[in-house]
Amino acid sequence: MSLPANNRPPVPTHPVLEVRADLDSVYANLVRIAHSPSELVFDFAHLLPGLPQARVNARVVMSPLGAKLLYRALGENLARYETAFGEIKTPTESTLADFLFRPPAKDKEKDKEE
Repeated sequence: MSLPANNRPPVPTHPVLEVRADLDSVYANLVRIAHSPSELVFDFAHLLPGLPQARVNARVVMSPLGAKLLYRALGENLARYETAFGEIKTPTESTLADFLFRPPAKDKEKDKEE
């Protein structure tokens, strides 16, 4: 391999990622984030409506720099998503957890009959 004129090897623009065929995907609708001075810990869980507990299915530990770069990449990708598919609406009157996991509304007419 010959080096460029500046005698430095070329820097790859994107790393090649190898994804194992047996790698399990996990669905998460809840993320608990904790941090120390040297790392951020993301616990990804799936919380079912009406259940008091969620099982953590994956934990990702990142450096503060890595987490900041993830934050930036998420923002850029969400902007691209919304450009392609429209604005993602978020609840404004309650917390996101209330919006996602509140119990189903009761049928008032059915309650009157009982």
